[in-house]
Amino acid sequence: MKRRELLQGAAAAAALGPWVHTQAQDRYAKYKGQTLVVNYPAHPHYDQAEKLFAEFTAQTGIKVERDKMQYLRMKDKQVLEMGKRGNGDYDVITYVVMWKTEYVAKKLLEPLAPYFNNAALADPAWDQKDIITAYWENIALVGGPKMYLPGPGAQPYGIPFGAETGVLGYRQDLLDKHKIPVPKTYDELLKACHVMKDKEGIGGLTSRGQTGHQVTAAWLLHLTPFGGEVFDKNWKAAFNNPAGVKAAEILKEIVDTGPAGIPSYGFGEMQNAFLQGQAAFYLDSISVFGPAQDPAKSKVAGKIGYAVHPKGTQFSAQSGGFGMGIPRNAKNKEAAFLFMQWMTAKQADQKITLLGGNANRWSTVNSAEVARKYPSELPVLREALKICNPDWRPLIPEWDHISQQILGQALPDVITGRKPAKQALDAVVKDAEDVLRKGGWLKA
Repeated sequence: MKRRELLQGAAAAAALGPWVHTQAQDRYAKYKGQTLVVNYPAHPHYDQAEKLFAEFTAQTGIKVERDKMQYLRMKDKQVLEMGKRGNGDYDVITYVVMWKTEYVAKKLLEPLAPYFNNAALADPAWDQKDIITAYWENIALVGGPKMYLPGPGAQPYGIPFGAETGVLGYRQDLLDKHKIPVPKTYDELLKACHVMKDKEGIGGLTSRGQTGHQVTAAWLLHLTPFGGEVFDKNWKAAFNNPAGVKAAEILKEIVDTGPAGIPSYGFGEMQNAFLQGQAAFYLDSISVFGPAQDPAKSKVAGKIGYAVHPKGTQFSAQSGGFGMGIPRNAKNKEAAFLFMQWMTAKQADQKITLLGGNANRWSTVNSAEVARKYPSELPVLREALKICNPDWRPLIPEWDHISQQILGQALPDVITGRKPAKQALDAVVKDAEDVLRKGGWLKA
């Protein structure tokens, strides 16, 4: 049956609920009894999404086993399993976006176009255009102009799930107490951080700062609002230009006025410091929305407001997070696709968001039911998505190494005061460019 005929059939059956149910059952019938093994991160979005597994199994007959671990530890295990001859352990992997091009370059991931074009598998109601545009471009696509942007040659190798942009969270009660307006610029934010440190006795802004990926991610947050870039169009190092140095100096000031533990904070510790009332501001992923409302996780529930990422020389914010993909050596590839499709469908996306996960679809962001659950968060998310930059970091295969082993080793010297920002960043230009030269990006 052609795709058009499927679409027509689905439309004609829209008023025949039981018929649609039967068709959905038929899509899954062939795979009933199969067990999928999913490599799964310990992450707020996935904690909520996991609650739908039983419903998926009840509807499809496909069982799910999860191998859950701290997200930065997943890569080594994934590469090991996906590199095995024959079948690896995983049918679905959840990758952090910075790994996607490396996996594709090593031929570890299935391209998904054949699955989306398979009428026996594809759900006509799934609607790719409803996936938030920047998330699709940033997380799903590989093969574009820079290997990771949309354009000629780009095709999906994963589906955004647990995708995110950035927002500013703030303690409304403390801003009211000190008569401080919600910061719209970096100057206003940093000024407020000093007030909180000096007069309130708590940190101004919480931040990641742990050596490696975490401190690099913290620096990148401040790079794109100042118009900076990691490499220029010819793949020469640009991270040590004035915008890169400014971003590093801002990070140093944030550490100086923030909670004491920032140099050892990963994402979890950073977010927890805000939720436990140890900092007045939060500037990172929207994954704070759910936990911040939960009194079991947040001492400041009911006291938080949100705003878009403050302006440097421009408004701009991160994009990133997680996607799900199918290893080339997966045992149950078609069932794996059905699982990914079901978990990222409109109905599931809205359910997960209402539970406290991240919205991945425009229909969820525009849902009246979700708006009732998140009356202060959703209007800000809509504005944040307008400034979300899908190219805020270079997602080439070499990026994870550069982020962790080069920039991620230099920036701790800045935030601890061992070296000035310019000196620390200049010192690793050669190391970064050597990696780019070896990868064939930098020609001279």
